[in-house]
Amino acid sequence: MLMCAATAITTPTRAQPWTPTRPIEITVSSGAGGAADREARELQRHLQALPGMPSITVNNRPGGGGSIAWSSLNLHQGDAHWISTMNVALLTNAIIGASTLRYQDLTPLAILMREYIAVWTRAESPIKSAKDLIARLKVNPSSVSFGLSPALGNQNHIVLGMLAKAAGVDPKALRIVVYAGGAGVTAALGGHIDAWVGTLGGAIPLAHAGKVNLMGISAEKRQAGKAIALPTFREQGIDAVYAAYRGIVGPGGLTAAQRAYWDATFAKVTSSAEWKAAALEHAWEVDFKNSAETRKHLDAEYLVLRKTLAELGVTRQP
Repeated sequence: MLMCAATAITTPTRAQPWTPTRPIEITVSSGAGGAADREARELQRHLQALPGMPSITVNNRPGGGGSIAWSSLNLHQGDAHWISTMNVALLTNAIIGASTLRYQDLTPLAILMREYIAVWTRAESPIKSAKDLIARLKVNPSSVSFGLSPALGNQNHIVLGMLAKAAGVDPKALRIVVYAGGAGVTAALGGHIDAWVGTLGGAIPLAHAGKVNLMGISAEKRQAGKAIALPTFREQGIDAVYAAYRGIVGPGGLTAAQRAYWDATFAKVTSSAEWKAAALEHAWEVDFKNSAETRKHLDAEYLVLRKTLAELGVTRQP
């Protein structure tokens, strides 16, 4: 009897698994048609195909460089039915003082892929190549107007800083116009700004249609699929290599069981042939990290970005 009692006392209680019991909402940290929106729509399609998955909706909440979406997400503390797209702005917004919300206030769930940045001018522009662009910047760094979205300090701005360094000029001297969404692409195509800095996935159809001069992409080597003909900055002798991560974050206070559910679910999605085909179509580089790995990555990335953004002259943190 005593032995049985002791065994009962010392046997650990196994945590109950968690599964969703209500519809899931994916909040998108930017407007419809952008890179985060493409991520959310593809994720919705692949998640919905899993057996037993409840209905999934996508809700775009643009503004504040993603802060509006992430602040609304955090109204659902401890509820893993609410998730949101995540990108580098979750870190940079706090570093530059654009938001008081920190990545530590949320629950990082996964990094799903990496995405490279492309810089282009419209086809009619006299700036036809990366060589032309660097030459212009060397003469006068403010002679070229660059458009980016949705805020300073993000992955697009970081790549611009690398181009400025390659030209030997102060990144703070660049002339940058910030757009809230896809209106910047229209402005660049219409000649209202000289160059657009955005995702490779968004640049590919424009390059194939002959509408733009693609200066280069921020990858170490040429990408597969439709991007194979597009040059990297590195192959042109320009040290501008940066991969922006895209992933998923949940509200603060999620339990170990909730994180474990999403770990297993995202691992299943990103390892599928269907997801890999979608990644090739959108010029994504599949790079899955579970919730624990994602948190470690954000911790390390935050330290790097503080230094990088200080060099760009946008940090407000001491």
